[in-house]
Amino acid sequence: MGKKQSATKKLLKIFGLLIIGIVILGVTANALGWLDRGPIEREVVVENAELRTITQLVSASGRIQPEVEVVIRPDVSGEIIELNVKEGDYVREGELLLRIKPDLYEARIDELNAMLLTQRSRMEQARAGMLQSEIEYLTNKQLHDRNLISQLEYKRSFNDFEAQKANFKAAEYQIESAKAQLRRAEEELQQTVIRSPKNGTISRLAVERGERVLGQAQTAGTEMMRIARMEQMEVLVDVNENDIVNVTPNDTTIIEVDAYPNRSFEGIVTEIANSAEVTGSGSADQVTNYKVKIRIITPHNLNQAGGDMLVMNVAETPDRDFTPNFKPGMSATVDIKTNTVVDVVSVPIQAVTVRDFSRDRVAENDTTSTSNGGTTPTRRTGSSEDFRRVIFITDNGIAKRVEVETGISDNTHIQIMSGIDAGVEVVTGSYRVLSRELNDGDNIKITNRPQFASRGGN
Repeated sequence: MGKKQSATKKLLKIFGLLIIGIVILGVTANALGWLDRGPIEREVVVENAELRTITQLVSASGRIQPEVEVVIRPDVSGEIIELNVKEGDYVREGELLLRIKPDLYEARIDELNAMLLTQRSRMEQARAGMLQSEIEYLTNKQLHDRNLISQLEYKRSFNDFEAQKANFKAAEYQIESAKAQLRRAEEELQQTVIRSPKNGTISRLAVERGERVLGQAQTAGTEMMRIARMEQMEVLVDVNENDIVNVTPNDTTIIEVDAYPNRSFEGIVTEIANSAEVTGSGSADQVTNYKVKIRIITPHNLNQAGGDMLVMNVAETPDRDFTPNFKPGMSATVDIKTNTVVDVVSVPIQAVTVRDFSRDRVAENDTTSTSNGGTTPTRRTGSSEDFRRVIFITDNGIAKRVEVETGISDNTHIQIMSGIDAGVEVVTGSYRVLSRELNDGDNIKITNRPQFASRGGN
């Protein structure tokens, strides 16, 4: 009985080892491709090429700022004794903004007036001296003509007369200098009264009543406030050097402001900088951008146009009567429409991929025939890369590679200038399959179908 159980155990062990060996052999054969599993099918997504209008966009980001903004700085120094505005007020040209204490400048005018009177008195003294020396000179001239005085005495009287005339001229010039100083002092006194240079809104107020400000004609003084046309706002964006060549003045734009999600506004390019701004110079992170100004042409900030225009009740008809209220410094993203083509063949951007055609040429010469009818691999030498843009179209369950020439693109589609016609069914995904795995002649399995029947290419 014990011998029979021992034999049964041996048989079970043998059968177990055989099963394990068969499984290992099957896995190895499958991995090495010894088993004929038939052609591999790639699962793909397809879509039909179609005619559409494509607008090429250049995207950039920046901040909103007033198109016109004036910085108010004093030309004279002193204490602010009167401040008639606050931030956000609308002011008109010539309106009084603030006053600077004028006492020192009034005292200076009094001093210069006294100096002017003194100079006029000195001029009268010089005039009297000149008239007296003139009389002496004329008298001595008559005597000299009759040989009654010496030549030396005559010359002395002549020189004294010329000197008195010069003194009189100097006195006149001193009066003119005193008048100029007086005019300057009067101008400085007038500059203690600050008025608005134009219509606009006080976008920034940096001083308070009682503060002292510094002002000089030669250098920039204390910034007191800014006046801006808030109903004329623009977006200042940075455009990369690769895109700036496509941007031209008067290009239309779509503006999205972070403060107003799910809304877009219209704009137009007004200025393009000629000089670049480089960040990270000399490093791997170097970036070269150009400043571009974009005027917002959608009506905005109408409640800050001097009270002449008021925002309508947006609660009743929000879509029609909505008026944005932009503020300086708001973040914005801009899509600049640089070029538009109408009714052109287009496919989704992801459908266009790149293949190295040099691999195909090498593959054709990669094997040589042997004497027994087989092939042996040859060595790949002297090959060069030949990358081209292609798309894959469907042909009765087989992927067919087609070389194409592309044009402009928008965010989703790209123009096909040559290679296929509208209606052709093209492979659009997945990205992994298109970029790495799919080759010309591969069997494909379509996991979706376009909404309309494909035409051509089948």
